[in-house]
Amino acid sequence: MEKFSTSLRGYNKEEVNKFVDDCIVKVDNMLNQLKQKDLEIEALKHDLVQYKNMEATFNKAILVAEDASNQIKRMARDESTRLIDDAKKNASRIVNNALLEAEKTQRETEQLRRNIITFKRRLKTILENQLDLVDDIDHIEL
Repeated sequence: MEKFSTSLRGYNKEEVNKFVDDCIVKVDNMLNQLKQKDLEIEALKHDLVQYKNMEATFNKAILVAEDASNQIKRMARDESTRLIDDAKKNASRIVNNALLEAEKTQRETEQLRRNIITFKRRLKTILENQLDLVDDIDHIEL
């Protein structure tokens, strides 16, 4: 606290006026600083609102991305299931065709064996008949 010197009529006017002027300057400075701080606070509040809006937008974007990734995963699972089912059907068809072809080949093989046996019997019969004819030549008189 400042003390003033006294004069005839009370305190020294110049000292009091100087003190009051100093106080006015200090109060003005403080008011200016307060105004500056208020402006800063308002700017920060404005920035905070923008950041909160950005945060909400990012959260929405994240949700959309999660939904999209879940949908892509589901579609990929469905596609893989479909491909596996198609592959199983094709494999079954191929196996069935191979079995039918194997049965057909086996039947043809059996038929060829029977034909060979029949051919051998006929050939044997023909050869025996020819041998009989050769044997009969000895009995024929010329």
